[in-house]
Amino acid sequence: MPTVTLQIGGRPYPVACRTGEEARVQLLGRMLDERWATADRAAGGQPDRAMLFVALMLADALDEVEKRPPEGAAVSESALQRIADTLEGLAQALEQSPLIS
Repeated sequence: MPTVTLQIGGRPYPVACRTGEEARVQLLGRMLDERWATADRAAGGQPDRAMLFVALMLADALDEVEKRPPEGAAVSESALQRIADTLEGLAQALEQSPLIS
């Protein structure tokens, strides 16, 4: 089983992975390292807490992506209804506006 060494926050972390997954594990390690400086500042230099903050940042990004409908996907009925309600409200506001004549 191959081992790759990830550099996160200037510290080495050896990680075992399956053969052929080395590049993917290194990519994931770079994602952690890219967020490290921000997390480390927020954690006051406490590495365990900084790693928690990195995990929270990645979880937040994942949550945002999962909430977005896939590109080209149909919009759900409830989303269409919310859009229609919003447009109706805007139309009513414009019709009542003294600036529109």
